[in-house]
Amino acid sequence: MTAYPDRRIALVDLLDRVLGGGVVVAGEVTLSIADVDMVHISLRALVSSVSALTPPLGGPPERLR
Repeated sequence: MTAYPDRRIALVDLLDRVLGGGVVVAGEVTLSIADVDMVHISLRALVSSVSALTPPLGGPPERLR
């Protein structure tokens, strides 16, 4: 991939690209007192459009149980 430092991308185009393919945002937070870890939180979020996550129409239907 070639980098284009002078090329500008509109926010709408960037958002369209992210929602079309999806992106995972991950992070970790550790709260500690006197170098003793008290709380550790792991966060993960999937940002995508519904159409990118659902299977295409016309496939075999899933059975309801």
